[in-house]
Amino acid sequence: MEDDRRVGDLVGELVCHLQSDSSSPHSNSNPKPNPNSEDVKYAIRILSSRMTPLTVTNEAAMANSIKSHMAKQGKLSDALTFADLYSRFASKTGPGSVKNKRAVLYLLKVISEDRSSNPKFQTDRSFAASDTNGNDPSDLKDRSKGRNDNLRALSDHNLKKLKNGGVLSISRDPDDMRDMAYREFATLVNMESDVSEEVLVSDVLSVCQGIDGKYVKFDDTVDGYVLPDSIKVPKATRIMIRKLCELGWLYQKVIRYICENIDGFPSENVGKVAEAFCYALQDELLGYDKLLTTLQSHDLSLRRLSVWLVESMVKMRRMAVLVDSCRSLKGGAMAGAIHLHAQHGDPLLHDFMKQLLQKLSSPLFEMVRSWVLEGDLQDSYSEFFVSEQSVKPESLWREGYKVNYLMLPSFISQSLAHQILRTGKSINFLKVCCNDHTWADLATESTCSTWTNPKRGGLGYGETNALESLVTESSKRIDKHLMDVIFNRYKFKEHCLAIKRYILLGQGDFVQYLMELIEPVLLDPANTISLFHLSGLLQKAILSSSAQHDDPDILDRLTVKMMPHGTTDGVHDIGWDVFSLNYDPRVPLNTIITESAMGDYLKIFNFLWKIRRVEHGILRSWKTMKPNLITYLLTKLPKGVKFQIVLRRCQVLWGQMSHFLTNLQSYIMFEVLEVSWAKFCNEMEIAKDLDDLIGAHDKYLSSVIEKSLLGESCEGVNKTLLMLFDVMLKFSSVLDKLYEGIFGFGSDKKGKGSKGTDSWVNEGRKAVTQRAGDFINNIGHDLDEVSKEYFLLLKGFICQLPMQQHVDLKFLMFRLDSGYY
Repeated sequence: MEDDRRVGDLVGELVCHLQSDSSSPHSNSNPKPNPNSEDVKYAIRILSSRMTPLTVTNEAAMANSIKSHMAKQGKLSDALTFADLYSRFASKTGPGSVKNKRAVLYLLKVISEDRSSNPKFQTDRSFAASDTNGNDPSDLKDRSKGRNDNLRALSDHNLKKLKNGGVLSISRDPDDMRDMAYREFATLVNMESDVSEEVLVSDVLSVCQGIDGKYVKFDDTVDGYVLPDSIKVPKATRIMIRKLCELGWLYQKVIRYICENIDGFPSENVGKVAEAFCYALQDELLGYDKLLTTLQSHDLSLRRLSVWLVESMVKMRRMAVLVDSCRSLKGGAMAGAIHLHAQHGDPLLHDFMKQLLQKLSSPLFEMVRSWVLEGDLQDSYSEFFVSEQSVKPESLWREGYKVNYLMLPSFISQSLAHQILRTGKSINFLKVCCNDHTWADLATESTCSTWTNPKRGGLGYGETNALESLVTESSKRIDKHLMDVIFNRYKFKEHCLAIKRYILLGQGDFVQYLMELIEPVLLDPANTISLFHLSGLLQKAILSSSAQHDDPDILDRLTVKMMPHGTTDGVHDIGWDVFSLNYDPRVPLNTIITESAMGDYLKIFNFLWKIRRVEHGILRSWKTMKPNLITYLLTKLPKGVKFQIVLRRCQVLWGQMSHFLTNLQSYIMFEVLEVSWAKFCNEMEIAKDLDDLIGAHDKYLSSVIEKSLLGESCEGVNKTLLMLFDVMLKFSSVLDKLYEGIFGFGSDKKGKGSKGTDSWVNEGRKAVTQRAGDFINNIGHDLDEVSKEYFLLLKGFICQLPMQQHVDLKFLMFRLDSGYY
C-alpha cells in the first residue's frame, strides 16, 4: 500500500510539472498535486494499462538513444547529466527500486519527443524567450502568424493528444495521418515554387522517355536535361529533378545504340549477337515504358517517383555501360564482355544480366549446337570462335578450322573450345574426306544420352554443364566412328606397314631384286634415263619377290620418282643420285601422312638407299674379281707376288668396310625402325581421336629421323657419314680398276702370238713387267689414300656419336668402337 501511495504521489508530481510547463509563462503559481484530480487518475490508468511500444528495446539501448538525441541537438551538458542520473538510476536495486526501468525510460522519451514536436509548447517557449530578452511579444506574434496559420491543422490534431493541456494520450494515429502530413508539407513547398510539383512530375516522366518537358529540357552545353535557373524551386527539388533526369539521358544513349545497329543489320560489323543484344535491350525498354505509362496515371510526388524509379535507374545505368563497352565488339567477344559485367553481387543486377545474356547469346549457342551435331558452320558475320579457311581436302584437318581466341567468350573455357573444334572437324572430315554420312545417327544418340534438346534453342547461357556433357558425348561417339573408318575402311595401319616395307626398305628380297635390275640403268646420266623404263623394272622386281602377294591397292600406290637433277661440279648426276621410290597415301590418309611427312620418308629412303648402294657396290666389285678364280693368273703374271699383296690389302679393307656397313644397317633396321614401329603400333591402339593418331605418327617419323642421324641436330655427323660412303664408293672404283688391270694383263698373256694385239713377245717381257710394276704402284697409292681417308673419317664419326642427344646412338657407338678399329 505504501508503494502504491508513493507511486501515486510521483505521478501526481509529474502531471503537476507538465501542467506547469504548459501554462502561461506569466503565471508563477505552482499548484500542488491533487491525487484525486481527473488528470492524475487518467495518467495512472494509462500507466496501469498493458499498452507496449511498437519497437521493443532493452534498457541500455533506450538510454543510449536518449543520450544520442540530446547530443545531436547540441545539448552536451544535458547528455552528460542524463548519463550520470541514468547510472545512479540503474544502480538502484532491491526493495523500493523501480523494477521496469526500461518502461520508465521509454515513457520519459515519448513525453520529451511529444513536447518537442508540439507547436503549442514551442510557441509558449518563444513567448517566454521574448520576455526574457526584452522584446515585444506582439512583434514575435506577428512574425509567427504565417507559420501558425500553415500549421494550424497539424497543431490542432497534435493538441488533441494532450488531455487538459499536457497529459500524453497514447493511442494509435489515424490511418491518414501520414497522408495529412505529406499534404501539409506539399502545400508549404508549392508556396515557395513558381511551378507546381504536379507539373514537374509530368515533365520528369516525359524526360525519362527522352522527350523534352514544358520546363525541363535538354541542354547541349551540359549534355543533359536541366531545369532553367529562372524557374524558382527549392534547392532540394532541383537536385532531385537533376537526378531523375539522368534516366532520360541514359535512355537516349541506349536508344541511339539500338537504332544504329538495327538500321545497319545485316552487316559484317553488326552480326547476329549484336542484333540479339539490341532486341534484348528493346524488351527491357518496353517494360520500362510500360512502367512510365502506369506512373503517369497516378498522383505522385517527386520523392515517390524517385522511389518507383530506383530499379529502373539501376538497370538503365547498366545498359548504358554495356552499350559503351560493346560498341566496337561483336559475336563471342561481345558475349564475353557482357558476361564479365554479370559478375556482380547485387541480386537485382545479377538476375537482370542473366536474362540479358540468355537472349543475346542464343545465336552463339545455336552455332555451337549446329557445329557439334551437324558440322555446319553457320557464321556469316565471323562471330563464332571457330573460323574456317578454304583449303584442299588433305589440309582440311590441320588448316581448315582454327579457334579464333578473339571471339571466344569468357564463359567457355579454352579446353572446351578445342573439344568443340575437334568435334565439328571430325564431322566435316567424315563428310568431305571420307564420304561417310553415318555420323548423323551418332549425333542423335549424343543428344538422347545427355537429355539435350537437339532442336534450335536447346542450349543457352548458364547451361555450361549441359553444353560440356553434349560436346563430350558427341565427341566421343564421332571420334570413335572416325577411328573405325580410318583403320577398317581405309586400312591406315596396312598402308603404314607398306611404307615401312618398301620406302624404308624393310622388304629384303624386293630390295635385292630391284638393286640387281636397275643397277645397270642407274649408272647412266640421269637425263638419259626413262621413267617409264624404271617403272617397268619396278613392276618386274615386285613380280620376282614376295611383294606380288600384297594388296593390289597398296602396290598400285608404289611408284618411281626421279628427283630434280642437274650437274655437280660440272659432272652430270647419274641415276643413283636421283632415283627414289614414292608412295601415294591419297585422301583421307594424306591428312595423317602429309606431303611433308612423305618428304621425310623420302629423306630416309635416300639415306637407306645410299647404304644399300655402297654395300652392293663394294660387294659387286669384290665378287667380280673372283679371287679364287684369278689366282692362277696372279701366279703367272709379272709381279704376281706384288699383285697378291695388293689384293690382300684390298680384302682386309673390304672386310673393315663391310663390317661397318653391316653394323650400321643392323642398327637402323632393328634398333631404329623395328623399335619405333613397335611403339607406333601401341600408340595406334590407344589413339582416341584423329589428333592422337596424327601425333603418334609424327612422333614415330621424328624418332626414326633422329635415330638415323638425319635430324637437324645431327647435321655434322650425317655429313661425316656421307663422306664415308663416298670413300667406300671410291674404294669400289679402285677394286674395279684393279680387276680391269689384272684382266688386261691376263688377256695379254693369253693373246700371245695373235694378230692385232700386243703380246709379251711383241712388247717384251721387261716392258710388261715394268708396266705391271707401275700399275701396282698406282693401285697401292690409291689404296693408301682411300685407307687413310676412311680411317680418319671413321674415327671422327665415332667421336661425334657421344655428343648426340639421342641415347640410342650410344648402341651404334658400342657396335663400331671396338678394339679392331
